[in-house]
Amino acid sequence: MIMQENRIKKAVVTGGAGFIGSHMVDKLVNMGVQVTVIDNLSTGKRENINSDAYFWEQDLVTTEIDTISEYLKDVDAVFHFAAMARVQPSIEDPVLFNEHNVTATLKLLKACADSKVKRFVLSSSSSIYGDAEIMPTSEESPRSPMSPYAAQKMISEDYCKLFSDVYDLDTACLRYFNVYGDRMTREGAYCTVLGIWAGQIENGKNITITNDGEQRRDFTFVGDVVNANLLAATHNEKLKGEVFNVGNANNASINELAELFEVETEYIGDRLEPKATLADISKIKNKLGWEPTGDIKKWVKNFVKELKPNNIETEAIELEYELWDMVSYGDGEPLVPFSLICRHERFEVIYSKFQEKIKTSPCIITIKN
Repeated sequence: MIMQENRIKKAVVTGGAGFIGSHMVDKLVNMGVQVTVIDNLSTGKRENINSDAYFWEQDLVTTEIDTISEYLKDVDAVFHFAAMARVQPSIEDPVLFNEHNVTATLKLLKACADSKVKRFVLSSSSSIYGDAEIMPTSEESPRSPMSPYAAQKMISEDYCKLFSDVYDLDTACLRYFNVYGDRMTREGAYCTVLGIWAGQIENGKNITITNDGEQRRDFTFVGDVVNANLLAATHNEKLKGEVFNVGNANNASINELAELFEVETEYIGDRLEPKATLADISKIKNKLGWEPTGDIKKWVKNFVKELKPNNIETEAIELEYELWDMVSYGDGEPLVPFSLICRHERFEVIYSKFQEKIKTSPCIITIKN
């Protein structure tokens, strides 16, 4: 089987309304790929979904395999981002996490095999390594999960290898190291540390640090993760469940990053977590030709400028407009209400979106900042 970038004509992205998945969708759409997004919107946001992608709002846990298969006909690549992520919440509810991280993945793999999908790319996690003893950590290092979430990703990797060996579904597994970038979740149990801090600053709070803050993390830019997925999906040889680290090959301490935020910090006690993560990326560089481009400290410095209240030139506004042109819907039919959600944008940007929307839709629009 030969897979090349220009041969991806049709793709499915699960979790395409989420942080990483929505960036993947944008990349594929820009390439001219026909994209279907599958997302239950439990953590993803509808506004993240590219308007040129088809959106199927569905939960893989509760959907029949035959129904999933209908959306996989003639698909070249499936990018599986959908998951219940984060370590601590999985410790608190391991059964629920297993359903979404293992059962859903297994059902999707079976549907892909049934539909003859050309390649399946799994979003896995560096948490599989646990508190690794060898730094940098290679794919050959022992797997030692410290949470149900990590164990579930490990099981999902094993299923990918099995489906390549038994069902002839070509698969690849990408182990991400601490992904950051635009659209990070800033609220709820599934935030990364940068997302948590962003939400805390926006709410006028001190930023919080677990343990002593000297734990080091290999932070990876979301655009680099997208490129790794694309290279895995288009590699010209079968990958048969191979695993690849996706990291930046350097790390920074939590305290170092906290200093860049230039706000008060608060230490909130101990939590079970690895002391350090650091990816050995020689395999993905040599086999897939992937190179990281991100610089976490430079990115954070720009991110902080956007977060500071005196640099966020926004107006809290609420606009309502009623467009009474009923031609498109027939005389007497009700107008369609909907909202545009605009956060941290200047008035001119919001108003421009507002003007564009009412040109095409007879509706009642509410825009809230």
